[in-house]
Amino acid sequence: MTLPACFRHPWLLPVYAGIFIGTSYIPFPPWAALFGFVPLWLFWRQQTGWLGVLLGGLLSAFVFTLIGFNWVALTLHQFAHLDWPWAVLGLMVYALVANLYVPVAGLLWFAGQRWWGRTGARSLLALALVTTLCEANSYTLFDWNFGYSWYGAGLPVYQWAECIGFSGLSALTVMTNLPLLLAWQNRRNEGGWLPALPVLIGFVLLNCGGLWLKSRLPAPDATVNALLVQGSINSEDKLAAELGKNLREVIWQRYQTLTAEAIAAHKDTKIDLVMWPETAFPYLLGDWFRQSPQSQALTAFVRQQQVPLLTGAYSVETGTKRITNSLFVFDENGHEQPPHYSKTILLAFGEFIPGEDYFPVIREWLPATGHFARGAGPSELLKLHGFKMGAQICYESLFPRFSRSLAQLGAQFIVNVTNDSWYGDWQEPYQHLYMTLGRGVEFRRPVLRVTNSGISTVGLASGEVLELSPIDKPWAGLYKIPYRQQPQATFYQTYFWLLPGLLWAALAAVLWWPGRRGG
Repeated sequence: MTLPACFRHPWLLPVYAGIFIGTSYIPFPPWAALFGFVPLWLFWRQQTGWLGVLLGGLLSAFVFTLIGFNWVALTLHQFAHLDWPWAVLGLMVYALVANLYVPVAGLLWFAGQRWWGRTGARSLLALALVTTLCEANSYTLFDWNFGYSWYGAGLPVYQWAECIGFSGLSALTVMTNLPLLLAWQNRRNEGGWLPALPVLIGFVLLNCGGLWLKSRLPAPDATVNALLVQGSINSEDKLAAELGKNLREVIWQRYQTLTAEAIAAHKDTKIDLVMWPETAFPYLLGDWFRQSPQSQALTAFVRQQQVPLLTGAYSVETGTKRITNSLFVFDENGHEQPPHYSKTILLAFGEFIPGEDYFPVIREWLPATGHFARGAGPSELLKLHGFKMGAQICYESLFPRFSRSLAQLGAQFIVNVTNDSWYGDWQEPYQHLYMTLGRGVEFRRPVLRVTNSGISTVGLASGEVLELSPIDKPWAGLYKIPYRQQPQATFYQTYFWLLPGLLWAALAAVLWWPGRRGG
């Protein structure tokens, strides 16, 4: 069967690639993850000039970003208060620039043809390696990769993240496009489908291996009972409270009521820890504010409930006097347990303006943008009654190196507080959820995640995801979480740079491939 000519236009190939890739993002199943780049690579190999390569890459990235990250429009509408036409325009601009690694990869491959030629095995391998390395080393506001989709789909292959990380799974996913490209190019030849056979066999073996990796995990030797409380304060009210409007007391009362009711409902269970989300306590905490009426009220509430509390709140940095987005722990008597943690990896244009340290005038142009101080990084653990907790605030869960530092410090489990109220209820909450819980698989530690509006839950060291909270509803859930008191370092934790090093070494080998150019 031959497709109609209107579907065979060469410039549709980048569009097809964009659709395949975009519809393999969470919350979609990863149905085309293994061959999504094939149409784009076919298109690049047809081009005789750099402009076609550039435009094809831009077109593919634009399409898959529109599909995979269309929640950006809602965020611009709610968070930046743009009217819908401007919010949609902002999404279009974001889609043009968010994944520039795609056209950059194409241009680098095209420029490198003096080393590996236009055709042959050497050129194809270089194409796959350059794309993989550009994807792995790209900088985006939302550090997505193709490995997370396997976790979102629940396929056991994601268990290999303990060996190579989700970034490694992403690299394997992109590289797997190469044999499928060969199979497509040779589909009309006898035995042309054979390059696809190792992909099928390898995929089955990796999934079986994932089940084996899960089965060999050391048995937990301790548990923690954590009560997660989700206030579900809508984004407008939360912003108004942050700006000093008269909603702080309403938010404070909601968290008290939800917590007290949940503790009463579980009065026969010893609760080790109550967790409130990012900036859930809408007042300042820390050394300078211990005698404030609000801080005293929090102390009294915790003492009354006789259950320790971990909560997000604002504080002030000693040196600059700037606001920090922080995380505090109180014991059952309401005593703050030092040290508290302040967010280190800040969200661009939400918590700081890129470049403002060099060009202060930018602050005058965008006065409403947050101006937060950075914390000291993952240098200390939060501690309470023998629990060693690695702290993450929202966006920081996207960066494996950050969580690796927590694991190196000996964290028994990771506590993540988040506010996802700006992103809608379809795509981003699920994408952010699996990206956060992915750190628990990589370093084999449970992740306790509580959010303002959902999704709050717990991911175990095995990757199992426990009950999900509803989205945009006040809620509280009690979890009994098994963990290891002395967790072992995973292969990925110990050899963090191994796979990236191997990929760069492979590219260097292609550059110095013996024999004539062109493979």
